[in-house]
Amino acid sequence: MHNWVSISDGDLEFPLESVKKLRELAVEDGGLGGPHARSQLAFIKICKHPELPKDLLPVCERKDAVLVFRRLSLAVQDDDQCELCANTACTGC
Repeated sequence: MHNWVSISDGDLEFPLESVKKLRELAVEDGGLGGPHARSQLAFIKICKHPELPKDLLPVCERKDAVLVFRRLSLAVQDDDQCELCANTACTGC
């Protein structure tokens, strides 16, 4: 059991701070929600980014990585909602 707020996507679970950093990198690199080619390019950039939290690196190896990153990023679109655990993807409050 951990004592931090986490974001879940299926059987995957990550610290809120890591997912916030992912969102920051996604916004910086053009986002993960655009047209397929653009989101694929953003995904490649994010996976190679030196500031990507290490606990998110295993996602880069998954076939559905773009979708996982997109869902995680959407979960923290409104920081306040996740901090208050209003989002069902957030646990650990």
